[in-house]
Amino acid sequence: MGRPRIKNHNLPPRMAMKNGVYYHVSNGSPRKWTKLGSNLPDARLEWAHIENLDVAIEDCTFVIVAAKYEREIVPEKALKTQKEYRRQIRVLNSVFGAMPLDSIKPLHIKQYINTRSAKASHNQKISQKKPAKVAANREKSLFSTIFNHAREWGYTDAPNPCAGIKGHSEAGRDRYVDDTEYLAVYEHADELLKDAMDLAYYTGQRVADVLKMKRTDIKEGAIWVQQNKTDAKIRIMLEGELAAVIERIIKRPRKITTMQLLQTETESLSYASLHHRFVVAREKAGVDFQFRDLRAKAATDLENLELAQKLLAHSDRKMTEHYTKKRAGDKVSPVKKKI
Repeated sequence: MGRPRIKNHNLPPRMAMKNGVYYHVSNGSPRKWTKLGSNLPDARLEWAHIENLDVAIEDCTFVIVAAKYEREIVPEKALKTQKEYRRQIRVLNSVFGAMPLDSIKPLHIKQYINTRSAKASHNQKISQKKPAKVAANREKSLFSTIFNHAREWGYTDAPNPCAGIKGHSEAGRDRYVDDTEYLAVYEHADELLKDAMDLAYYTGQRVADVLKMKRTDIKEGAIWVQQNKTDAKIRIMLEGELAAVIERIIKRPRKITTMQLLQTETESLSYASLHHRFVVAREKAGVDFQFRDLRAKAATDLENLELAQKLLAHSDRKMTEHYTKKRAGDKVSPVKKKI
């Protein structure tokens, strides 16, 4: 049994403070001192991680529940979502981290939305990556989710301060990629990017679903897809151009063959690598569409709402109609009467 404390009686077992910094001190010999930081709530959180314990209810600041959410919930999300949530949590912690949950009011959320948008609008790097108002909306949404989990975990019984607070209005993306733009990028693309563009266009699937397509997904004359975002399952028949694209991909020689259809000579194609290749080709072509716009182009080019809905795996026909017509508009006949 360790010696009784003569000071810092508020600290849990095996936590010590030295020169204004908190440490976790192991029981073994020699004792291992692990730095926890100079902020007590953060230090308690790190101590709980080392001790493999839940954080005490009295330490119910936002940073505590955000860390618990990041540790227990975020890993269940798609990899791209995990990365984005962790970025958003860092931003939220910079404002709300040290605040007790019960002290966060609707006024604070509204002030955050307004201030975050104003600051981000003056930061070119942030605004180029994601519009400031959109970023504020997404962070508010994540805050609300984390707060609801905090209520479920018993850290607070206060109402969610996001309730009734409106975010900024957003205009849905309406970019249609015409054939000339597509071919301009295609001309400057390397072989792997051409494979990715063709797969995305002829299947109409999201970027993540295209990247994860495997050789083993090809069976019974179709490529079987289970979408990451919705878990929807579809089978896309290997016909016409899609069949030719997949045959071309499979026959291409590789030093190392992975299960993924899209791969470099040594490994599966990553999102970062795809993005880099696409940006290089797009800049050479002098156009400004995004890779994700190929999904909308595929649906619009079908010119058949029922087929487009099935290909995109939309549960609501109105969603598909909005998704396609917003980009290209209705196709109508001109006035035929001669004056």
